[in-house]
Amino acid sequence: MACRISELVIDCADPERLAAFWSEVLGYVEIGRGEGVIGIGPADAGFGGPQPVLVFIPSSEPRTGKLRLHIDVNATDRDQDAELERLLALGARPADVGQTGTEDWHVLADPEGNEFCLLRTRLQPL
Repeated sequence: MACRISELVIDCADPERLAAFWSEVLGYVEIGRGEGVIGIGPADAGFGGPQPVLVFIPSSEPRTGKLRLHIDVNATDRDQDAELERLLALGARPADVGQTGTEDWHVLADPEGNEFCLLRTRLQPL
C-alpha cells in the first residue's frame, strides 16, 4: 500500500483571496474553514477524493527565495491559449523564473506571487 496526496497546505498572507483565486482556477468550492484557515476542494468529493484539497493557512512571514514546490495545471475544456486568457483575467500574472521563451508551458504567479505553470496538454475532467 502506498500513500496518496490528500492536501496541499499553502501558507499565505490572505487565505480568503487565495482560496477564491484557486477555487476559480480549479473549479473547487470551500469545504472547510476555521481560525483563519480555509480549505477548498472538488464539490462532489471534498477531502479524500481523487484530487487533493488545498488548505490556505494565514502566515505573516514573508516568502524568501524561489518556491521549492509549485503547482502545474492543465486545461480540461479549452486550449492552452484560451485558458491562459482566463487565468490572467482571474488575477494570475506572468512570472519569470529563468525560462527561455521556447517552453510549451506558461509560468504564472497567483495573487501572492506563488509560481505555477499552465501546461499545454488538455486533460480529461475527472
